[in-house]
Amino acid sequence: MKAGRDSRMRVLVTGGAGFLGSFLCERLIEQGHDVICVDNFYTGDKRNIAGLLGKPNFELIRHDVTFPLYVEVDRIFNLACPASPIHYQRDPVQTTKTSVHGAINMLGLAKRVKARILQASTSEVYGDPEVHPQPESYWGRVNPVGPRSCYDEGKRCAETLFFDYHRQHGLDIKVVRIFNTYGPRMHPNDGRVVSNFIVQALRGEPLTIYGDGSQTRSFCYVDDLIEGMLRMMESPAEFVGPVNLGNPGEFTMLQLAEMVICLTGSSSRIEFHPLPQDDPRQRRPDIALAGEVLGWGPETQLGSGLAKTIEFFEETLPPKRAKLSR
Repeated sequence: MKAGRDSRMRVLVTGGAGFLGSFLCERLIEQGHDVICVDNFYTGDKRNIAGLLGKPNFELIRHDVTFPLYVEVDRIFNLACPASPIHYQRDPVQTTKTSVHGAINMLGLAKRVKARILQASTSEVYGDPEVHPQPESYWGRVNPVGPRSCYDEGKRCAETLFFDYHRQHGLDIKVVRIFNTYGPRMHPNDGRVVSNFIVQALRGEPLTIYGDGSQTRSFCYVDDLIEGMLRMMESPAEFVGPVNLGNPGEFTMLQLAEMVICLTGSSSRIEFHPLPQDDPRQRRPDIALAGEVLGWGPETQLGSGLAKTIEFFEETLPPKRAKLSR
């Protein structure tokens, strides 16, 4: 059963021009809501929301959530934060500020206008886990001073703020923990494994695997993830989360690389590189809670989702620039 259409609401989506945010904005527009998309375009792209710009119930605001925002809304989806290591490590201080100051500002807005607010948290709060698969009750194993800490600890602090606003002020909150998600509109240079492999395969370049390829990830197609977020937002008020959203199917990096090479028909070979610091060895969500409370589970198989993602990159990938001779 798909998330149903409620009465028309004013919905704010921070990070709305990003990969996930743009799909969320589209679904909300389809449901008949008035949508305010907020993005500072650090990693978001106006092309992602080009099809919405002329719609009367869609509004775009260029804004950085580390500064207060004053609008009147009924629902807030807080997605603003760079989510790939390449992007969030480029300016780690700003990444932490986006998670922490952004959460404070959006929670303050929700408190003022009495809006329900959903935090897009992450499986990175579990760090390099000692429990597998990871249930919501697991507190995680995170390095607080490593190169990934700006994102991991920023998101953990944001969760703390959400629950403290809920306990102290009675704020109507929802928290979802998003596991690896993929699909069209991924940035070709975001450093995530799915986009990396597809871009390399389409260009005939070696597919770079970090470590020996035995580390695992679970991959959720974007349509399934957005459905889970919408269901969580409209779930009973007493269910605040956190709740895992992801696909429990588990694949090694070597399996993923071989699947991408097969689906693209590429002649690319595989290269192995040293594993980055604090890169988790395994990641797989326990989604029993989402199934029980939200009636949600992913429907898209990895092969089908990869085919759609490959098609997107085939249509949009810019040609590789030739190196200039000196």
